[in-house]
Formats: sequence, C-alpha cells, structure tokens
Amino acid sequence: MPIISNKGINMPESPIRKLVPYAEAAHKQGKNVYYLNIGQPDIKTPQVALDAVKNHNLETIAYSRSEGSETYRVKIAEYYKRNSINVSHSDIIVTTGGSEALLFTFGSIMDKDDEIIIPEPFYANYNGFSIASGVKVVPVISKIEDNFALPAIEEFEKLITPKTKAILICNPGNPTGYLYSKEEIKQLAAIVKKHDLFLIADEVYREFVYDGIEHYSILQEPGLEENAIIIDSVSKRYSMCGARIGYLVSKNKEFIKTALKFAQARLSPPTLAQIASEAALDTPQSYFDDVKEEYVKRRNTLITELEKIEGVKVAKPNGAFYCIAELPVKNTDDFAKWLLESFEYNNDTVMVAPAAGFYSTPGVGLNQIRIAYVLNEESLIIAVKILEEALKVYKD
Repeated sequence: MPIISNKGINMPESPIRKLVPYAEAAHKQGKNVYYLNIGQPDIKTPQVALDAVKNHNLETIAYSRSEGSETYRVKIAEYYKRNSINVSHSDIIVTTGGSEALLFTFGSIMDKDDEIIIPEPFYANYNGFSIASGVKVVPVISKIEDNFALPAIEEFEKLITPKTKAILICNPGNPTGYLYSKEEIKQLAAIVKKHDLFLIADEVYREFVYDGIEHYSILQEPGLEENAIIIDSVSKRYSMCGARIGYLVSKNKEFIKTALKFAQARLSPPTLAQIASEAALDTPQSYFDDVKEEYVKRRNTLITELEKIEGVKVAKPNGAFYCIAELPVKNTDDFAKWLLESFEYNNDTVMVAPAAGFYSTPGVGLNQIRIAYVLNEESLIIAVKILEEALKVYKD
C-alpha cells in the first residue's frame, strides 16, 4: 500500500469540525442541536455586497491579478487609512481567505524547522499551517486566571533561539476574545526589533472590540514597518465566511515581493468574491455599530449565565465573539461527544469546541471549551441551561 506522508499523519483534526458527525447523528435521532462550536455569525451579510454579485455585468469570469484587483486593493488601503493605518495598495496582497494569507506568510519568512512563538491558546489552524509549512510552533502559555493577557515579555525572551523567525498574535483573540492593549503591542514591538523578528498579527476581528476600548494595530506602531505583517479577512467583518477573501498587509517590500510569488503559483483569488468584498467596503458604519451592540448583549448574557453554574470558570472577552470556559470535567473532548451522543434536555443538546485543540502544549486545556456567541440571546440562555443540566449528570 502506498505510504501517507508524516506531514499528513501529523496534520491535526479541527477541534471545531471533528465533532460534526456526532452532531449529524444527534439530528437523525431527532434532537435539536445548539451550535456554540464554530464562529459562523448569524448576522446578515451587507446587502451592498450581495447586490454587487447579483448585478455584475461580467460575460467571462476571468482570472484577476495574482495580488488581487487594483481597484479592490486601493479601496482596502482607504479602509485602513480610515482606521489610522497608513498603507498603500502596493502593500496588500488579496488571498483566498485569511488562511491562505497565513500560509503565504509562513512560506515567505520561514524554512523547514524554523520556529514561531505564539501565545496559547490560539486559533487551532495555526497548528495545521505550521505542520503544512514544516515549521515548529513554540507556545507561551497565557492563563484563564489572567483573562488570557499577554504573558510576561521575559517569557518570550526565554524562548527565542537562532531558529526563531516570528511572533504571531491574534488581536482580538480567537479563541479567548482577549484584546491586546497598546502597551502590550509596544512590548512586542520592542522585542521583535531587538531580535530582528517578524511580528504577525491576525487582525480579522478588528471591528469587534467592546467596552469603549480601541483596537491598536501593529501597523500603527512607529518604527515597526519592516517587522509587521497583518493577516486580515472579510469573513467575520462582513459576515462573509463563504466568500473566502482575505489579505496580507506589510510595508516590508521584500516580504510582499516574496509572498507575491506564492500568490502567482496559485494564480489568483476568486473573482466574484472580490466583487462582493470590494462592494462590502461601502458598508455604512451603522452596520458595525448595530453588530457590536448585538455582540455586547450576547457576550454579557453568555457570561452572566455561565457564571451561575457551579464549578465553571469563564474569562471575559473584550473583543471577537468567543470565550473560553473551564468546566468541572476531566476531558472536554469526551464531554462534547457525550453531549451529542447520549444527552438531551427537552430534546435539545449543545455542540461545543473542546479547547485542548487550541493549544500545542500536550495536556493543557483538557477541561476547557471554546464558546462562540454567534446565537441570539434567547438561544444562548437555552444552550447554557442545557450545559448546566448536562454537568449535573455527566460522569467522567
């Protein structure tokens, strides 16, 4: 029999998607499943984006430029300038989702066995991207007791070796919802400049920041132009996950030149999705104001309900639409499967994402789950009630 690659064998399953067969089986049993496991917003995509696709007058859906259409990149640059990030369209490469932007970045700045430092827990696919690129993730653990704040900068310094090429953060964070402060960004900027590293910031949740706190981008930090790389996406900002449009942004010309070669190898990002995404940039601010207000209500409802459950510890997020909760169980992988296979409350059950998959350190996060508060308040209250009742009867 032909042999599968070690890279393929070591590629991790998605902690978010691997339970889907169990959810499908629960549906076949007649159960209603509340999905708290995946960051698919129920917010409506801006009408201006939908109309742009419906009303296009293309007669041929042709390749676009490998770096994305110029008109789209010019409008992206204007969007950044409105957010106090001064970049040109030539500093931007449009990608097939933020995922491809990360893969291009890894391929452009790291070789096999190079290292990247990432505060964990982190977006689970960072593990997959690193394995696909032959890169080693070096984790620095943030703690629920500290609300997942940036670990002490000394902890980063201890981990830097000649193989270290970059530090990667998600700001605001998936899966924690933590929003890095301006001071924390400055600390990271100082260490990457000191050691001549890249600082990569996944900023796809930039619009979703709460409690009057402002997002501070790494490209707002003076003197970081050669070190900073932004990963971005339309998926969550405009509730356009299926468009699969992202982009990478950097003022480092050598990096952009290198990443463009990866973009050329895959030809171009999708044409119709770029049309929708370009139009989405005309979305009025009122859309984001309403969405933020809705997510704040959902977050507050979720945290309030979770804190009522005995033995549950939860970190309060200041951004994105996720939180990490610690449960009084030994292994949330087993618990999550049991919820779908063996439990129902009023014929309902709930699907959660076990948090161990958001760590790369073995044995960490086994009693935690990530919750995406992408359901309406009423559904969140019901879902947490299901969780509470399940914990009363679950036996490890």
